[in-house]
Amino acid sequence: MNNFITDLKYRLSIVKFANRFGVTRAAEHFNVSRSFIYKLLSRFDGTLGSLKPFSKRPMSHPNQTTPDEYDLIKNYCRRNPNTGLVILWLKLRKGGYTRSLTTLYRCLLRLGIRTNPPKKPKYKPKLYEPMTFPGERVQMDVKMVPKECLVGSLNNDEEKYYQYTCIDEYSRYRYIEIFREKSTYSSKCFLLNCIKKMPFDIKCVQTDNGLEFTNQIVHPGAGPTLFEKELKRLGIQYKRIKPYTPRHNGKVERSHGKDQLYFYNGRTFFSLTDLETQVARRMYEYNRFPMKPLGWLSPIEFLDNYNRTH
Repeated sequence: MNNFITDLKYRLSIVKFANRFGVTRAAEHFNVSRSFIYKLLSRFDGTLGSLKPFSKRPMSHPNQTTPDEYDLIKNYCRRNPNTGLVILWLKLRKGGYTRSLTTLYRCLLRLGIRTNPPKKPKYKPKLYEPMTFPGERVQMDVKMVPKECLVGSLNNDEEKYYQYTCIDEYSRYRYIEIFREKSTYSSKCFLLNCIKKMPFDIKCVQTDNGLEFTNQIVHPGAGPTLFEKELKRLGIQYKRIKPYTPRHNGKVERSHGKDQLYFYNGRTFFSLTDLETQVARRMYEYNRFPMKPLGWLSPIEFLDNYNRTH
């Protein structure tokens, strides 16, 4: 910017010198051509801005986009308003357009045409509805025990073991159990064990849409599973989360992530009894570990406080 102003002041000096001493002497003094000085004199109107250089950009080009090509682009954009740039270019080529993709993009900018489809509206998560008492709603999910943790008699390609988890949304109290298979029968047995082991009544159970819980997504006409029938028989409300949204079952999903990080990584199990014993110890420690959402109380302490005040 400073160089531009300095150049304008230099041109103004030439004009003033030429007006005072003549064009020929000014050309010799500033070492410029007489025609350049005459050009400055003809443009000068008393303001510094009148001496700024004109753009040297050409007014036209022999290979510039023709009006017919602009009309072709506008017609295709009108008929395909949400088409992307590449798809629009391919369609134009079939219609006789020979320019490059970059040229088309620049033409669209000149025409002020948007070439990308509208963005999806930003997801706004719904406010979480906190539970008001223990057992109001529990989350259930299944995690496969990592194969690298199984050694000895458990290291068998045909055998798989699954960790069933139930966690109370209000108190974070958790019950864990190991099963040899992931099925609706195992889910039913786990539900019955949860009812026996949980220190409160369960009013609602929330799960994902896995086949071990329900058939409503994969086989909608197959009828209720053993797990769903048992829930109905016990009078417990059943809630399925939206498909492909594990964040809706976030508490049990997060607890499984913690299990992988702090329990399964670097640990080995030599037998089913060893696996069940270590899982039971993990559950015991989890229910007695202070948590920030509970005001740095453990789930056991949080439940005791609730029982004393209600």
